[in-house]
Amino acid sequence: MKRAVIVGAGIAGLATALRLGQDGWQTVVVERAPARRSSGYLVNLIGPGYDAAERLGLRPALSAYDLGPFTTVLVRADGRPKFTVPAAVAEAALGKRAMTVFRGDLESTLYEAVCNRVEIRFGTTVASIDQDTDQVRVVLSDGTTQYADLLVGADGVHSATRTAVFGSGFRVDLPYLVAALPLAHPVAGVPESSATTFIGPGRTAAIVNLGPQRSSAFFTYRCADPAADLGRGPVDALGAAFGDLGGGVPDAIRHLAKDPTSAYFDAVSQVVMPRWSTGRVVLLGDAAWCVTLFAGHGAALALAGADQLGAALQRHEDDIPAALAEWEAGLRPEASKRQALARRGMLQYAPPSGLHVWMSHLTIRAITLPGIRGVVRRSIERANR
Repeated sequence: MKRAVIVGAGIAGLATALRLGQDGWQTVVVERAPARRSSGYLVNLIGPGYDAAERLGLRPALSAYDLGPFTTVLVRADGRPKFTVPAAVAEAALGKRAMTVFRGDLESTLYEAVCNRVEIRFGTTVASIDQDTDQVRVVLSDGTTQYADLLVGADGVHSATRTAVFGSGFRVDLPYLVAALPLAHPVAGVPESSATTFIGPGRTAAIVNLGPQRSSAFFTYRCADPAADLGRGPVDALGAAFGDLGGGVPDAIRHLAKDPTSAYFDAVSQVVMPRWSTGRVVLLGDAAWCVTLFAGHGAALALAGADQLGAALQRHEDDIPAALAEWEAGLRPEASKRQALARRGMLQYAPPSGLHVWMSHLTIRAITLPGIRGVVRRSIERANR
């Protein structure tokens, strides 16, 4: 039986544990956090991500959490509506083979699928990593030593595995901050079964109201000194950046003030590396290719990466380095494409000027037209193949 140590119990790590477990591997997952964490923003599983969810056996459980398409209302700073994007537009853009779920629900589904089959050690970090041609030796902070055929670093954009094995300098920090948080109850000023989105120069605020325990808020803004705002914490930083807005924004920030730890709040970075593996150590997910939330495909790529890694290891059962090389060659073009799309998406989420806001709204209005809608759907379908 082959053994793997997986660093990180997020989507990428749990999906890898699930796929390798299905293929007969014995896996140990180590996670720095003392317990499971979740955050409340939405993820779309389309294209390779949807295919991977299906092959991993997740689709039946995830269908219970599928939010489906919903109406989006573009609003002014005071919360008054500008125009409405019908749910049919999102439905046409995503296609039939698509699911929209909260990130926390996807993580929970993955956790339930592996928790009784895989050893997961919370509150544990990697102290040292050594490898030769035959195995990887991993010393953990709990004092134990693991000998494995493969080490998977799935510990996110700030990956300690990446730094320990590959060195530093691969993270590209961008002048933006992003926050996402679940809302226990719908906020005032947001119509039921819809979302409101404010887009202004350098910032976006979106509030989703899909009922109790199915609502969330998303914020992103351009920031000259992300580290300073991170030091202020999400409540103060978001209050300063969005405190002038109306609609559901004040209620969402008040909700956050009751539990600041409920928010995902971080600087925006991409990870750009010449290779994702060396010997028997491989990086997967944001640790290897972080595309940022501006791309909207991070979770889908994590699922696809885990599933395709398992397939490559099956094809090269006795040659792990060859399997990792083949896996990367197949997945890298998609990751590079999503990173490029994210860089263009920054102009959508944090437009540099009022003119850019106007042009963005003009584009969004155009795609609500029935004829244009079909063109957009076909273009997106081609992009997600």
